[in-house]
Amino acid sequence: MSDIVLSNSVRSNLTALQNTADLLSRTQNRLATGKKVNSALDNPNSFFTSENLNNRAQDLNNLLDDMGQAVQTLKAADQGLTAITGLVEAAKAKANQALQTSSQNDRANYVTEYNGLLDQIEALARDAGYKGKNLLGGTGNDLSVYFNEDNTSNILISAVDYTDASLTTGLNLSSLSSGIAATGTITLTAGTATTALTAGDTLVSDGEFADGDVLTFTDGNNYELGSLTIDATTTVQDLIDKLSTFGGTTASLSGTDLSITSNVDLSISSSSVSFNSGSNLDIDATDSDFALETDINDVIAAINNALKTLRTQASTFGTNLTVVENRQNFTREFINTLESGADMLILADVNEEGANLLALQTRQQLSTTALSFASQADQSVLSLF
Repeated sequence: MSDIVLSNSVRSNLTALQNTADLLSRTQNRLATGKKVNSALDNPNSFFTSENLNNRAQDLNNLLDDMGQAVQTLKAADQGLTAITGLVEAAKAKANQALQTSSQNDRANYVTEYNGLLDQIEALARDAGYKGKNLLGGTGNDLSVYFNEDNTSNILISAVDYTDASLTTGLNLSSLSSGIAATGTITLTAGTATTALTAGDTLVSDGEFADGDVLTFTDGNNYELGSLTIDATTTVQDLIDKLSTFGGTTASLSGTDLSITSNVDLSISSSSVSFNSGSNLDIDATDSDFALETDINDVIAAINNALKTLRTQASTFGTNLTVVENRQNFTREFINTLESGADMLILADVNEEGANLLALQTRQQLSTTALSFASQADQSVLSLF
């Protein structure tokens, strides 16, 4: 207060005590916040530089999350590729099994199994997506991964399309035809008359069959499906039953005609000249795509190319994954560098500030004592009264 006059010694000690109190307050604030720069008023250069470093670290941290999701997307695609490769190898095994037999019917069955595997390949490719991105799903699924704040550092991971196995830009594996059945007939009558045989009648009732005849059944590859030895008791039903044991073959009797439907080529020959010159049967079905060995070998060649494509794509995705994971690790470490640099500018040394606090408390006590001594000197004038 301007109307109160203090002596020089008192004012000097008071000022020292006030300065000590200010320093003590600042030191206590640093210890409480852990920072030596709490606002731009403390140190504008350090404060704003630290803010910029922390902001950049936060931006990179957001990108780090995106990189992590990209890694998972790539892993999902890689798992899909591994599973698809297993299915393609299974399809190749079916083709190789078809090579091990000459039976057209068995080969047609392998075609059906092969097509089922292709369906599963396509279904699996459709299911390999992660968070809306499917790197095996084709158009619209390319994945861009950004590594810096202005997106100038990035990688584009191109999607492939395995949801349609027949695409030439993909696996180039088309579904195969299992063939189309055809029908032929054998006329069965009692001798040369037009009287139709029933299922219970004996075959030898027809003059084209005789006791001891052997009927041989072969497919288009001359693969013997089976044979039937005719005796005096062999009935038409026995012939029907025999035909029904061949896969993909059915037979039914209507009037004088024994109608035979077969999924594969079917020839019936007999040791009887009469049968061969009269009722011998050749059913010419539409062959399956595995009917001939050359066709099977063509399919195996296509499968081998598909496997090469899958392995090449797996390598590409593996390289992409390595890039993203390395950038992810770099970014994580770089964020730590930025945050450490920011902390160096604004964080307080608690050990130093603790020592300062102890020294200031001591100084404050000494200043208080000195102020007391100065006041006592002014009070000595009272002794004159």
